[in-house]
Amino acid sequence: MLGPMPDSVRPSAAGDVEAGVSPARNRTRAGRIATAPDASNGETLRRLRDGSGVLAAAAMRRLDEDLDWYRALPADDRSWVGLVAQAGITAFVTWFADPSKPPHGVGEIFATAPPELTRSISLQHTLQLVRVVVDVVEAHAEKLAAPGAERDLLEAVLRYSREVAFSAAEVYARAAEIRGAWDARLEALVVDALLRGDVDDSLRSRVAALGWSGRGHTMVVVGTTGEPLDDVRTSELRRATRRAADDALVGIQGERLVIFLGGTGDLRAAAESLLPRFGPGPVIFGPIGDDLADAARSARSALAGLVAVPAWPQAPRPVAANDLLPERVLVGDPAARVVLIEQAYLPLLASTGSLLETLGAYVGAGRSLEAAARTLYVHPNTVRYRLRRVAEVTGWDPLDPREAFVLQTALAVGRLDHRPG
Repeated sequence: MLGPMPDSVRPSAAGDVEAGVSPARNRTRAGRIATAPDASNGETLRRLRDGSGVLAAAAMRRLDEDLDWYRALPADDRSWVGLVAQAGITAFVTWFADPSKPPHGVGEIFATAPPELTRSISLQHTLQLVRVVVDVVEAHAEKLAAPGAERDLLEAVLRYSREVAFSAAEVYARAAEIRGAWDARLEALVVDALLRGDVDDSLRSRVAALGWSGRGHTMVVVGTTGEPLDDVRTSELRRATRRAADDALVGIQGERLVIFLGGTGDLRAAAESLLPRFGPGPVIFGPIGDDLADAARSARSALAGLVAVPAWPQAPRPVAANDLLPERVLVGDPAARVVLIEQAYLPLLASTGSLLETLGAYVGAGRSLEAAARTLYVHPNTVRYRLRRVAEVTGWDPLDPREAFVLQTALAVGRLDHRPG
């Protein structure tokens, strides 16, 4: 972090005596510097105490001159950084009074600033701050140290800066753990609200706090975990989802796994890349939408598909929720009923050319062109032509067995909901 130690500071392999170290100074087995109270040490300590204000002022000037990110901070954050720098210098002076003891109070250096400061200043920035303070102390070492004690002061600065760096890393790691635990709880609450359809301004603010940008489209993927997920696998799953799409939310509800994806990229491809993260069994893709409200509807459709998919053993993996419309109707999903009526029954009802009547005769005759033609008193080619028109109007081909089943279900629910009178 601080670069190689200067030759004038690096201990000699021949021992401390050959390196010119005072006989009153030795090393403990742990490598700490143990300094007996002598005149030079006391004089250096006195000079450090007297010059701590000068060091703090010089450090603040260097921060403003050398670090662009510091100049870009709001005034409040700059003042907190200044307090941290001053606290670091004060703690070093206190420790230098008895360097035979382990450095204490290093963690308290960062306790002077609010926890929110870790969101404005990264660990890398903090280490740059430590480096600047160390450079300032080194630059003033000749003036601050008693004659002949410059080496002791420099070596103490290097050792103490290492302790500060480790302390900073610990502070940021602890803040990350707390923030991660809080984000996980908030994410679970957001996912539950979306599954209930409670999309309001407060939910949008919570989603924004989790980093959801809201750009592009939304999509929901539902499946099973296969086995309980521990903290490590859960963290890896969240990292994978955030690599796959611009926006991502993960909900783990027992054996059920719900993933919300968003962004401007190919969400279908992103969802397919996450298939290995699901356990064995079906995986359902919800419809693609434009916002959080659409994401909530997509989630409900996907969950209904997860319940209904056992009724279609030949269903592919993954399968779109809208490919399970007949099965979703059977399990009582009102959204599937609406889709079938609006996309199949009503367009056929409004069309010309007896399309609805021809489809009814075709499925009622066991999907036989000849039987339907006899029922309608037309040529089989006429039935075939009308069925092609049905495919154009609805998007489902009656000549395909699976899609004919979808259309037959649409006819059934449409007749129930639009009976004469």
